[in-house]
Amino acid sequence: MGIVSKIKSNPKTKQLALRLIAPKRNPRPRLWVRWFLNPLKHKRGKGSTIRRNSRIDVFPWNRFDVGELTTIESFCTVNNGSGDVILGDKVRVGIGSVVIGPVVMGHGSGLGQHVFVSGFNHGFADGSKNSSDQPLDIKPTVIEDEAHIGANSVVLAGVTIGKRCQIGAGSVVTKDIPPYSVAVGNPAKVIKTFNPDTGEWERVEKELVVV
Repeated sequence: MGIVSKIKSNPKTKQLALRLIAPKRNPRPRLWVRWFLNPLKHKRGKGSTIRRNSRIDVFPWNRFDVGELTTIESFCTVNNGSGDVILGDKVRVGIGSVVIGPVVMGHGSGLGQHVFVSGFNHGFADGSKNSSDQPLDIKPTVIEDEAHIGANSVVLAGVTIGKRCQIGAGSVVTKDIPPYSVAVGNPAKVIKTFNPDTGEWERVEKELVVV
């Protein structure tokens, strides 16, 4: 049994290890974790940029991979405490956006300003307890290659946004969006799809139902 398995199997040792990594009431990694432990665990691609005034709350037990030429702009928050955050090459996370894992963003994808993307919801099945005391409902979220999300949008847990999609500003994406689609609104609905035969983005005659 490895040292990590031993720590996980002993509740007291596990709690001690967690307290060494982050304060009890403040889920941010301690300075020594950010400076010494995370660089050994996480991957940074060549030419990637993370602005100094972003809040990068990443922990060593999950992945935080940043691809080549990827940029995390100012005032963003990234947290991998509940699952991996994987950003491909040439990804842009716009000013003030929030990414909470598990989230995967494919190559060339991007978030506008103040976009919220999460891979979990707070559990509330037990109505007799505060939702903060219940297990998280974790559902990985995927934004595929070259898909772009407009400013002030929300992407809910468990959603997959297909390749080269365009999501209009202020949209709330509650269900999967097929590749090569334009979707807008709350909840987001597909209004255009790309026709490779004509090379045009064509308006959907009847509202396309996304599942």
